[in-house]
Amino acid sequence: MRVAPTQAERPGPPGEAPSSPRSARAVAWARRRRALARFWAAYRRSAMGMAGLAMLCFFVGLAIFATFANDTGTNPALASGPVLHPPSLRYPFGTDRFGLSVLTLTIHGSKISLLVGLSATAITVVIGAVVGIVAGYRGGLVDVLLMRLTDFGLVIPWLALAIVLASILGPSLGTIIVVIGLTSWPGTARLVRAQTLSVKERPYVERARALGASPWHLVTRHILPNVFPVIFANTVLVVAVAILSETTLSFLGLGDPFSISWGSILESAFAAGAATIGAWWWLLAPGLAIVLVVLGFTMCGFALDEILNPRLRQR
Repeated sequence: MRVAPTQAERPGPPGEAPSSPRSARAVAWARRRRALARFWAAYRRSAMGMAGLAMLCFFVGLAIFATFANDTGTNPALASGPVLHPPSLRYPFGTDRFGLSVLTLTIHGSKISLLVGLSATAITVVIGAVVGIVAGYRGGLVDVLLMRLTDFGLVIPWLALAIVLASILGPSLGTIIVVIGLTSWPGTARLVRAQTLSVKERPYVERARALGASPWHLVTRHILPNVFPVIFANTVLVVAVAILSETTLSFLGLGDPFSISWGSILESAFAAGAATIGAWWWLLAPGLAIVLVVLGFTMCGFALDEILNPRLRQR
């Protein structure tokens, strides 16, 4: 009886060996596509994750629209609407003290708020991942020093440190991004270090080390791919924290005075006494946007954690 050849035994194109680098890359890409398909199938089964993703897609769409839309509706010098007008058909969320539509301001503010949140998260994740992997892999004195630095960052109130840094660097969009990124990485570093300590003791890592693999090879080929799912799930949660941090700093007047964000809208509303004069609609739209975006990222983060976190999958 003749047995059909397996995928690895089937001949490739003429002149190409079955185990050539090209065929190996094709197998690797096919494996990644299958893993991605399994991940998406698991994610779709999470009602919470899909609801959070729908919220985020909506606000990302608003940010993209604001990027290409005309921004004349945010210029006080060109305002033509009634001042502090309550919600109506023409102004669904009312107007501010200049006669600008609060809804228009909120839509344009989504661009800056999401940009700051994602950019600050990138800094946070890179620093936290590098510190966590180096500390967990190297161990010894390096681990002790990096973890003491991490503990120092965890015990210091981030808001006080952020205010000091923002005051030194001056109010700007870049300052907000850098300040949030430099004050938010310790939690990520702790999480990544714990996962690295678990992965580096696994048998396949020990075998690769015994065969003479370099530390760079071990980290990039064995440790990082297994730590990445935890980093990815944590990243989504960090974005929510970064957006709240941007709102807080902008509300305190430490943001870019020339950019419109949800935090700056709230800051201008409180500065004008919206809470005392009864202009509640001025606070409603940006506040609701912040709550929904943070809720969306949090729901996606919890759904990803259930799928990608090995300890939760075993329960």
